Amino acid sequence: MIQNIAKYLIENWKQLVWPLVLFVAVLALGWLFRRVLFARLRRWAASTRTQLDDILIESLHGPFLLWVLILAINLATEYSDLPRSVTRWSGKLLLALWIISLTLALARVSGRLVRVYSARLEGALPVGTLTEVLASVTIWILGFLTLLQQVFEVDIRAILAALGVGGLAVALALQDTLSNLFAGFYVSLAGQIRIGDFIKIDAGQSGYVQDIGWRSTMLKEASGNLVLIPNNKLSQSIVTNYHLPEKKMGIAIVVPVNYNSDPSQVERALSEVASAAVGQVPGLLKEPAPSARLIPGFGDTSMDFTLACHVAEFADQFLVQDELRKRIYRRFREEGILFRSQSDQGVS
Repeated sequence: MIQNIAKYLIENWKQLVWPLVLFVAVLALGWLFRRVLFARLRRWAASTRTQLDDILIESLHGPFLLWVLILAINLATEYSDLPRSVTRWSGKLLLALWIISLTLALARVSGRLVRVYSARLEGALPVGTLTEVLASVTIWILGFLTLLQQVFEVDIRAILAALGVGGLAVALALQDTLSNLFAGFYVSLAGQIRIGDFIKIDAGQSGYVQDIGWRSTMLKEASGNLVLIPNNKLSQSIVTNYHLPEKKMGIAIVVPVNYNSDPSQVERALSEVASAAVGQVPGLLKEPAPSARLIPGFGDTSMDFTLACHVAEFADQFLVQDELRKRIYRRFREEGILFRSQSDQGVS
């Protein structure tokens, strides 16, 4: 058949000049129209508050070129005298391109909608790549099955049956991989661990969640190092999330002082130091207000006070504690309040 088509093209090339010119012209005009149209659509989308239009525009930008190609092939075929066998295959080609373009557009839209929807949830942070990939892969699988059935006339029922039998063997061979996959999917959907959260697991690793992938979850430690934790291990661990139910957290600074100190004076000094630092020390919050109490109380060599205050998030506590301790030290020196020396014995 290919030889017959080649022979026909050689013998009747003059009859193909006009369809070829029409094909190139439609393709060029379509490409130019695409540039102008999407440039104006992006400017319009930039003036709106919703993100749905941005998602649709970016998702349709690539498939639109395939639609132009479909139009060019269709018009060129209509105005040509190609044999029936060629035009029949051109129809299959157009149908295949149409299915592929729709699948591409829907896969892009679904993946991006998952990210935008998660961002709109109260207190939610962007989801990991796993959820986006699963949404896109589902669309691609449906598109592939549609392509097999509509274009290649394959009975997909036999394929689905074969996949069901083969899936059991694959599941047994890939138990660890599938365990990580489904654990990561569960972690993403549960919403208890989100990208951007600072977490600590019972094994000791801690850091900001960078991504929840199909095999592992990536943490970025305070030191800047990356830690990869298998999803199935993460789902079985005891996890402390320092960003839930809210980012702000309380901190406590224990201050031991000499037994000769006046407790009321110490409490007042600690409270005033912390209150004065609000607005000056990054991360230190005004509300709830800082407070000082004689807790844990009477130690063997000192009266132990606790200064309680709140910081905006987990990472702020280190700078806040450092700065408050230095200010407390200077304030105690000004007022003559003594810290209890470990070498001192008894109560004086």
